[in-house]
Amino acid sequence: MKVFAICYDLKTPGRNYAPLYAEIKKASKWWHYLDSTWLVHTAETPEQIWNRLGKLIDQNDSMLIIEVRNSKKGWLPKGAWDWMNANVPPP
Repeated sequence: MKVFAICYDLKTPGRNYAPLYAEIKKASKWWHYLDSTWLVHTAETPEQIWNRLGKLIDQNDSMLIIEVRNSKKGWLPKGAWDWMNANVPPP
């Protein structure tokens, strides 16, 4: 299992992105605190994640799916760090 960050810029005003969010939540575990970023704990590859999510965004939207490594720093609530410490494997 690995953790991937799914980062996006959704540009279509008024579009219902609820199906995209529901699809992201199908990961075995997920964390969402920042507006345009989700962390997902999954056995999938980035390509498999993209194959599920890519069909739910518009061509003018942007998305990045990248593996999260256990080298991190930032300003987040304690619960965010707890989730990452419990789910992001060591390098």
